[in-house]
Amino acid sequence: MCRNIKPLFNFAPPATDDDVRAAALQFVRKIAGTRKPSKQNTDAFDVAVEEIYQSSKRMLDGLVATTPPRDRAKFEALKKLRFKRADAR
Repeated sequence: MCRNIKPLFNFAPPATDDDVRAAALQFVRKIAGTRKPSKQNTDAFDVAVEEIYQSSKRMLDGLVATTPPRDRAKFEALKKLRFKRADAR
């Protein structure tokens, strides 16, 4: 499940709110062990996603980059290449 969480800090273009929220959702899914909560757990699940989203957003806004931003497209292309190599083994 968490393979879809991508690094969000110090990239050009910068991470969007949707990127941060998607990462929060993936994290909560991993912790809960489910993609979709039951009706009884929906509120707790949604609150957890929102809290992690807010916390992650504060962290990303507070971090200071000491290197130039990385190119997101190049980073994703290299990641796919590494995955293909690992898959070929």
